[in-house]
Amino acid sequence: MLPPIPSLDDYGLSTAHGFLPNELPLARLPDPYYNKWEAIAANLPALILSRRLRGVIDRLHVLDTIGLEHDAEWRRAYSILCFMTHGYVWAGDSPADRIPPQISIPLLAISHRLDILPVATYAAVCLWNFKPLFMNEDIDNLENLASLNTFTGSIDESWFYLVSVAIEARGAPMLDLGLTAMEAARLDNRALVISCLCAFAERLTDLTSLLQRMHENCDPTVFYNRIRPYLAGSKNMGEAGLPHGVIYEDGSGAEEHRQYSGGSNAQSSLIQFFDILLGIKHHPTGQSVPTSEATARRNNFIQDMRRYMPARHAEFLTDCENVANIRSYVESNTDDEKLCLSYDACLAMLSAFRDKHIAIVTRYIINPSREVRARSRSPEAVRGRNNIAIASRRGDGKLQKGTGGTALIPFLKQARDETGAPAIAEWTRRFMKRQVKPSGQSDLFAARQDEVTVMRTDEIPIRGLAQTWTMEDEVGGICQF
Repeated sequence: MLPPIPSLDDYGLSTAHGFLPNELPLARLPDPYYNKWEAIAANLPALILSRRLRGVIDRLHVLDTIGLEHDAEWRRAYSILCFMTHGYVWAGDSPADRIPPQISIPLLAISHRLDILPVATYAAVCLWNFKPLFMNEDIDNLENLASLNTFTGSIDESWFYLVSVAIEARGAPMLDLGLTAMEAARLDNRALVISCLCAFAERLTDLTSLLQRMHENCDPTVFYNRIRPYLAGSKNMGEAGLPHGVIYEDGSGAEEHRQYSGGSNAQSSLIQFFDILLGIKHHPTGQSVPTSEATARRNNFIQDMRRYMPARHAEFLTDCENVANIRSYVESNTDDEKLCLSYDACLAMLSAFRDKHIAIVTRYIINPSREVRARSRSPEAVRGRNNIAIASRRGDGKLQKGTGGTALIPFLKQARDETGAPAIAEWTRRFMKRQVKPSGQSDLFAARQDEVTVMRTDEIPIRGLAQTWTMEDEVGGICQF
């Protein structure tokens, strides 16, 4: 007997909010007992700027979690403590490798209660960190959203989070579309499957339009140098000053270093749901076919990111994987032109979404990293702060590799290519594998061959939000071990 199609209600999800909470995030914890936490959160940008955050946190008392009652309160506490934790670690001339008990003890308890890792996840900075400006307007409207907490107090940082919030809200109805399509496929209701897939493809174009708005209020230089460092985790951060990770001082006396990835859009359950619905398989970078399913799961960056999702969201994805049938249904009905076209349209729109993501990553991370690398050779940079915004290769110049290191551009390109792999029509597959001819090729302004070689082999190691990235296509992967 086939397992049932998941019901959104069973996982705390809805067609109105998707993976965003059904109850809007709290702007403040109601119990005055937590006023000092709230005071720090409200003044976090100023405390970071004045270099006084660590001293303020060190003077705090360890607060109990007994005053937290409803889920919204637990989520609010988790979010502000994650902001305080990352601010404490990265707001200094060098990163702090110990998180004091004043924040680590309650954060560990709250993380255990919510079943999520004690680090600034996508949920902490996006899903549970927004408010609508007007209650009678939709939350998928960027002009109606504001962030509750930021590290810098800048519009750029708030906008960076809110684009993701709007995408999550706009994509919420797509969960029901996908589940309905899977149920219709079981009942062999082709008309309903086609209808759902067409609506799904149209929604994907809306999400791409939202993603394209990132540049409106988020400057790449501001993001790379001021915002991104505070989102970093403690995994693969040796070059930035955390060779072993960080110690959460929990009062037990144990000196155990922990290494966690930082916030990443790969922790969005919505995007992973798209892949599951359409039957898209992602493998370790540079590997088209895994040696085994178990190896693929263990060594897969996307799979690893589920550990950083709220537990019920990750459970929903796993249950959807067990019943996903759209790809197999379309492949068994290739004689139905409308069905195949609707399915291929979804793949094409998702591939376009990933193309836009690659362009944004290039503008916001790859290009600024070139400037940082050039500046890092100056004496001023050598004497400057040590964080992920300026960390670069040292020693013999070899690329620093760590467990879980992933090559950013190859990862995104492969994810994009794997999106088009299941396409039914040969033309669709060929279209989504198209190669853009380099500028200047076959004309009077073509680059010399030696110049092209330099551009292709220019390795730029980037200390990322979650992993270690490089521009070199042949190096690294989603799971480089």
